[in-house]
Amino acid sequence: MKTITLAFTGASGLPYGMRLLECLLRSGQRVQLVYTQAAQIVAKQELGFILPNRPQDAELILKQRLGEFSGELKVYGRDDWFAPMASGSNPGDAMVICPCTMGTLAAVAVGLSDDLIARAADVMLKEKRLLILAPREMPFSVIHLENMLTLARAGAIIMPPNPAFYTHPNSVADLVDFVVARILDHLSIPQALVDPWGKTY
Repeated sequence: MKTITLAFTGASGLPYGMRLLECLLRSGQRVQLVYTQAAQIVAKQELGFILPNRPQDAELILKQRLGEFSGELKVYGRDDWFAPMASGSNPGDAMVICPCTMGTLAAVAVGLSDDLIARAADVMLKEKRLLILAPREMPFSVIHLENMLTLARAGAIIMPPNPAFYTHPNSVADLVDFVVARILDHLSIPQALVDPWGKTY
């Protein structure tokens, strides 16, 4: 069982984050979830789903929504400085910010650490753990690109959620699964969402 910190921010693309959460939990991982207020707005807009303000309520609702899974889910508030991922003494195995706003990306790039998401990402970088960011924006400005380059040089993996079409997707869900599969591959978590290149293509 791996411990994965998963963060939702207010960029469009929350279906990617929710599908990733589902796959992590069903593959038996321990997920530490944190999300922004803007992500709550996006959840309602894109999924018709209300993410509660209280972490305890969010855990209950997410468990009901996702059904049975073999992993563990713990939800933290974005100002919970006693959360395990806030310290380098307990950083977990990896962190994914999906979707990632340009504001969050910028905060991580400059080491702002003004909320739990930015702090946890800062911890991952300083502890040399895996940090994946899925920035959802277009087009990218020079500022966006320079922030991504800064993070890539610091060891983060930048994975814009760009689905491929060589798999001949038949639905939006297929496009979402492609992106989630690539993230799971980088987390070294087995997935059966998309066949590897060379197997059937």
